[in-house]
Amino acid sequence: MDATKILLTEKEVPTKWYNVQADLPEPLPPLRHPATKEPTILPPPLFSSALNDQEFSKERWIEIPEEVQEIYKLWRPSPLYRAHRLEKALDTPAHIYYKYEGVSPAGSHKLNTAVAQAYYNKKEGIKRLATETGAGQWGSALSLGCQYFGLELKVYMVKVSYEQKPYRRIMMETWGAKCVPSPSPDTQIGRSILEKDPNNTGSLGIAISEAVEDAFGRDDTHYSLGSVLNHVLLHQTVIGLESMKQMEMAGEYPDMIVGCIGGGSNFAGMFLPFVRDKITGKKPKLEIISVEPTACPTVTKGPYTWDFGDVAGMAPIALMYTLGHSFVPPPVHAGGLRYHGMAPLVCHLVKLGFVDARAVNQIATFQAAIQFARSEGIIPAPEPAHALRVAIDEALKCKQAGQKKTILIALSGHGHFDLGAYEKYLSGQLEDYDYPKELVEAALKDLPQVPA
Repeated sequence: MDATKILLTEKEVPTKWYNVQADLPEPLPPLRHPATKEPTILPPPLFSSALNDQEFSKERWIEIPEEVQEIYKLWRPSPLYRAHRLEKALDTPAHIYYKYEGVSPAGSHKLNTAVAQAYYNKKEGIKRLATETGAGQWGSALSLGCQYFGLELKVYMVKVSYEQKPYRRIMMETWGAKCVPSPSPDTQIGRSILEKDPNNTGSLGIAISEAVEDAFGRDDTHYSLGSVLNHVLLHQTVIGLESMKQMEMAGEYPDMIVGCIGGGSNFAGMFLPFVRDKITGKKPKLEIISVEPTACPTVTKGPYTWDFGDVAGMAPIALMYTLGHSFVPPPVHAGGLRYHGMAPLVCHLVKLGFVDARAVNQIATFQAAIQFARSEGIIPAPEPAHALRVAIDEALKCKQAGQKKTILIALSGHGHFDLGAYEKYLSGQLEDYDYPKELVEAALKDLPQVPA
């Protein structure tokens, strides 16, 4: 039998991040200022100058600071697995691989950018960060990143996930952060939303608005985002860079790369180093598939247009697939995928035809998660379980066609804090949600008017 784990050594941890903006066939449309609607760089009070530079850089390779590299070695390089047991269970000729980021101390890929962002803010003299989190993976990761560099952290956690996943909050507090449910009474935007709807379940758009308001209100505080923006996706390319080496060690190159999308960071981290081969024509037939929930189908149902990154309209306006910044999605357990928009970089590559998108429902997602857990032993988070659903379906198509394909999955984290959702599925009580058409139509009426 071929190897189950394909491992790199600590000496092979990437020393540079890959910036796909150097290789785009068409440049990424610039962000727009939330007030003037004109092209802009990110407002200085929000991010450190180094992160602003990375956001707009066209350099192909950006050095990873040595301090960040040393912390990366606590969990990097992460393992690449050949899913022999899943292949056998499916009776498929497909070769299935998954890159497992659940080995990080925070349990997901988010630590790859959390450490980098904490480092750059510390270096600039910032003492405190404010952020949002959906399912809690980002909040957990940034809590640890801030602990490494002695920064304070305030986390606004989407209320439905705050209630569904209490131990994520405990994890953040263990690492020294303060976590509150969003919408919260701690900000003006939170109070205004609670006055209108005391039972509001929250959204990433609301939590982002609260964190941005927090950061704008204090001189010692910067805002930190765990997905969507270019510099975040840049930091995650360590995933794909390692995967390229590991696939080469396995003697294969993927025919298909599959990852879940909420803001887009784990999926982008995996596919961006590979998409260069598709852009240059070296691997023109490479399939790159993003997967989202039917309850929040941003790329598969949303228009490609200008929209705010948050509910209050304080964040920059981006050209992206969106369901409307005021959209509050149904409370699916994949909290990290409940974002109204998508990383502009991912959207740009979808629009150019380099990336495809699909949507799957919550019941089908957990069916795939259970099958994967019973074959491979790893209990996946609900977010990457969406990618597992599509990967399993593609492997079954290979079986029907008698066709061998090599499938590479971005398995962004474990589901140990999501066992409440697994309990509901196993007891037959898990809710399902389809496309909330009326809610989306209402939200899309609030899109900003951006001049050409």
